[in-house]
Amino acid sequence: MRTWREAVDGATRLLADAGVPSPRVDALALAAHVLGVDHLVLVMAPAPTPEALVRFAELVERRRSREPLQHITGRMPFRHLVLAAAPGAFIARPETEVVAEEAIAAARAVGGRPVVVDLCTGSGAIALAVATEVPHAQVWAVELSEAALAVARRNVAAHAPAVRLVAGDAADALPELDGAVDVVVANPPYIPPDAVPQEAEVREHDPDLALYGGGPDGLAVPRAVVRTAARLLRGGGVLVMEHAEVQAAAVRELVASTGAFAAVRTATDLTGRDRMVLARRATGP
Repeated sequence: MRTWREAVDGATRLLADAGVPSPRVDALALAAHVLGVDHLVLVMAPAPTPEALVRFAELVERRRSREPLQHITGRMPFRHLVLAAAPGAFIARPETEVVAEEAIAAARAVGGRPVVVDLCTGSGAIALAVATEVPHAQVWAVELSEAALAVARRNVAAHAPAVRLVAGDAADALPELDGAVDVVVANPPYIPPDAVPQEAEVREHDPDLALYGGGPDGLAVPRAVVRTAARLLRGGGVLVMEHAEVQAAAVRELVASTGAFAAVRTATDLTGRDRMVLARRATGP
């Protein structure tokens, strides 16, 4: 009978040949999923049953066709959380964890009960990271897509039921909070229309609504987010917004051009790539 080591080794070769970026990690994750465990230690794994091997082969074939690992397992790690993942909601990437970290740091610096708004929340990843790591924060999360909202509702219910999940457009969201928000954070769609992602997992499985930002530069939605942030934030409040590496200068310019923000700067992710804009709401008119 085959061992799990042999099964994982074979799956790793298949996934590598298919161009999967992390074949060994994914093969181990799929085997763990079949066994119903969080992590698989091969030297301690029980002998696989024929049924388990058939199930494993089915999942490996789905991953070999470049279906996202998170859709296959239904699980999406994000910072200290393991969130539900499903088609229709954007799969949060590791670089966005740094965006969440900036929002968390800004909320902690406020003290008391900071008010935080996550625009374009998708699965709710950033909002839930803030809510669970700054438990005294009051967190609102806004999302336009009903499919993404369905996933976000599951995640909010499982991890932080106090998060207020709002169905709506980031462009005109939450007028009742105008001038009362301490932190606005967003990972909006920002890909230009002619910049189709190379990764099959992104191109074929992430929803277009979560990818393409509108307009020739992909920044129509980010512009709306910045305008909303200017409206929502109190004087001294902080904006944190993700963008593509090549958009850093353009995004700084669009934030500065509102006249509503000071201390506009770009911050990098863990790979050193320009990843987000940070700005502080100016006081006064």
